[in-house]
Amino acid sequence: MNDQQPKGGAVARQAAMLCQDPAFRLYLDRRRRHKLGMTESALPDGTHNEQDARDWLCAACGVDSRADLDHRFEAERTFRQIRNRFNAWRAKNRGNQ
Repeated sequence: MNDQQPKGGAVARQAAMLCQDPAFRLYLDRRRRHKLGMTESALPDGTHNEQDARDWLCAACGVDSRADLDHRFEAERTFRQIRNRFNAWRAKNRGNQ
């Protein structure tokens, strides 16, 4: 790691834990299905893995690395919005996961 690459902190750790959460990956499956009008047979639950979740989250936040979330205000704000939407979805869909 070179000196110019920012180190991740608390937000990067939260993002890593979110990507490890099977419920978040299920959320991404269902979100993509809904957004693209796909059937469950076209995009079954369990399609997104941890790396897919990481890639999606970085793209959505406009960063190359989750470590950047601790150093870029807008990226951190976007991450918090995503996490809040996911938490609302999870609360609404308890028992349907």
